[in-house]
Amino acid sequence: MNKLFPKIIFSTGFFIIGIALGIWGSREFTASRSSLKSPSDDSTIVPVTNIFGVKKPPSTEKNINFIAEAVEKVGSAVVRIDASREVALNVPPNLDHPLFRHFFTDQIPDNPIEEGTGSGFIIADDGLIMTNAHVVEGAKVVSVVMKNGQSLEGQVLGVDTMTDVAVVKVNAQNLPTINFGNANDLIPGQWAIAIGNPLGLDNTVTVGIISALGRSSAEVGVPDKRVKFIQTDAAINPGNSGGPLLNAQGEVIGINTAIRANAQGLGFAIPIETASRIAEQLQKTGKATHPYLGIQMITLNEDIIKNGNIPQNLGFNIKEHIGVLVVKVVLNSPAQEAGFLAGDVILKVGNQPVLTSLDVQEKVELSNINEILEVEISRQGKTQIIKVKPQDFPTNPSN
Repeated sequence: MNKLFPKIIFSTGFFIIGIALGIWGSREFTASRSSLKSPSDDSTIVPVTNIFGVKKPPSTEKNINFIAEAVEKVGSAVVRIDASREVALNVPPNLDHPLFRHFFTDQIPDNPIEEGTGSGFIIADDGLIMTNAHVVEGAKVVSVVMKNGQSLEGQVLGVDTMTDVAVVKVNAQNLPTINFGNANDLIPGQWAIAIGNPLGLDNTVTVGIISALGRSSAEVGVPDKRVKFIQTDAAINPGNSGGPLLNAQGEVIGINTAIRANAQGLGFAIPIETASRIAEQLQKTGKATHPYLGIQMITLNEDIIKNGNIPQNLGFNIKEHIGVLVVKVVLNSPAQEAGFLAGDVILKVGNQPVLTSLDVQEKVELSNINEILEVEISRQGKTQIIKVKPQDFPTNPSN
């Protein structure tokens, strides 16, 4: 009995300790469960700490950043535009005779239908849409598909090929719209977000930065355009054309345009200031005007002068090292009527200094047709003012 008593006491002690640990552990488990209440509960969710002491984020917290916020803000205002146009075939006149068609219909093909897809964005809640000219050119009616899948018939109000801007109108009300930003305040390196329908993949989002500003049409490889392009490395592919380029706040700063088929990692956009100015004209009159002087010019700088890139047929030396050199004056143009001569160096347009030919083009573009525009030039070292009245850009300017 004396030997058994210590063993009983020892075993009883272990039993009591085990019960105490079990009760303590149960309370801790209950406390931890009570701290993790249902997401529907109004109480604050306490983050769980794992065995390494790292706090895990609550499962209900959204993983959202400024890009996602911008897309959520404007995504419903971005649309897909499906356009169809006839492609004219050159059928010999003798084969297009009605009698020949009666007997040989199968041998004379009708004009094939070319179908294309692009993007656009709503700028007014009554259905006004901005897009690229090359998306809808040749079509009077297009199909506009909303983000929710709703399809609306759109009427093409106007197309301007010189800036690649077009306006489409759908018959609807209270549509989601997009807000305009300011492309003039952009700085290379800022974020850029592109939304569109590349290759028919609706509502695709790509992101990058503003790579450069003020790219001339010649630099971009489309010399027939009158635009200072925004360059971005946000992916812009066929189908993105006409979609918005956004800043970090979700404001549109340009219209994406896939104009360089061989561009890899380079995208270009039309500044929203240019696009909105043209769109306003297209909405009101169905066409856009482009003031025209009728001069060919190059930018003077040390490299051009040093390398002898100035045409030698001017008949005299150029004394200025800064300005825009008039190389040629177009026959029967406003510039010829006003008295411009090859060899003139343009210093100011509308009392604003100009350093490049792109500056001159931009100032003329913002002038008014048939209203006097003062241009300060240097001719043989002497400064003078030429008063010229810009005219609308001719369809076929003289050489």
